[in-house]
Amino acid sequence: MALSNNEVLRYSRHLIMPEVGVEGQEKLKAASVLLIGTGGLGSPLGLYLAAAGVGRLGLVDFDVVDFTNLQRQIIHGTKDVGRPKLDSARERMHDINPEIQVDGYETRLTSENALEIMQPYDIVIDGTDNFPTRYLVNDACVLLGKPNVYGSIFRFEGQASVFDSTRGPCYRCLYHEPPPPGLVPSCAEGGVLGILPGIIGVIQATEAVKLIIGKGSPLIGRLLRFDALEMKFQELKLRKDPKCPICGDSPTIKELVDYNQFCGIRPAPELPEADDLEITAQELKRRIDQGEPFVLVDVREPHEWQICHIEGARLIPLSEFARRVNELDTATEIVLQCHHGQRSMRALQFLKKTGFTKLKNLQGGIDAWAAGVEPDMPRY
Repeated sequence: MALSNNEVLRYSRHLIMPEVGVEGQEKLKAASVLLIGTGGLGSPLGLYLAAAGVGRLGLVDFDVVDFTNLQRQIIHGTKDVGRPKLDSARERMHDINPEIQVDGYETRLTSENALEIMQPYDIVIDGTDNFPTRYLVNDACVLLGKPNVYGSIFRFEGQASVFDSTRGPCYRCLYHEPPPPGLVPSCAEGGVLGILPGIIGVIQATEAVKLIIGKGSPLIGRLLRFDALEMKFQELKLRKDPKCPICGDSPTIKELVDYNQFCGIRPAPELPEADDLEITAQELKRRIDQGEPFVLVDVREPHEWQICHIEGARLIPLSEFARRVNELDTATEIVLQCHHGQRSMRALQFLKKTGFTKLKNLQGGIDAWAAGVEPDMPRY
């Protein structure tokens, strides 16, 4: 993997550092790294690892670029909206560095394909935003004996670590069980500071480069926490759990499992009669125009209400729902709505368990209303 004259010039600022030098740059050229996701974390990872000269980069993503991604997913541009993320990410990475190889896997990572996809790579970097995939990536890396460079983000806070079961703890040693479904909101529900994935993603990229060139102290056995509001880093020491079910002394997990089931995620719709409980934005508009009696309850948070709301709706945030349920009348029909329909369906299930029977959920939430009924309404 000798460097060409063009590569010597390109990587000259690396080569003059004794910690990297020609030997380290040749290691980077010979290395292969798999990125799971090309979103918020995957964007800085793809940009910087391509620029650093990692010879082979694999990308796993099945999504398309959405306008709301552009606030944080900087590898994609406005012109890429609607394109597969793999295409726009690969194009941008090759623009930065045409010397590297970029392989794409336009598929969802599953228990059936994870081992096959990960096998050819030296390092796996987790840039995902959901618990089933995080546990899947961890378990596959343990079974394959590969380091897992971990990162996660939410609102103003982020975490990073390196889970390498051959030298330290794995993700399961830290998080033995996933949180109950719905307890931790996604970035789409809770939001994220657009700059935050850049900070955490760059930390992940730094750890990958250190692992490849064999310099410095990687975050193995350490969890780095970052609070952007306070601009503070906190380091937590991690220990390998001898009782860990996959990397402990007597592992019970010998193969990949159903990670949706492990995380308690049931196939949608969760209720067999869910179709009967939903109302479309067009039907809701018709009923409002005809003056039919019902109460429209918005379960989003107040800061979301300020962005946009349906005229005549009543705000009862889901976080306050249990203590404010007495404000609603069981004799009155109630239509619930949120951003996309998931939180309002949880509110509906709660009301159903407490004795309410006249219930409907706005299918697609206020986003569907803005798209199909009120096109001048802001969408977020």
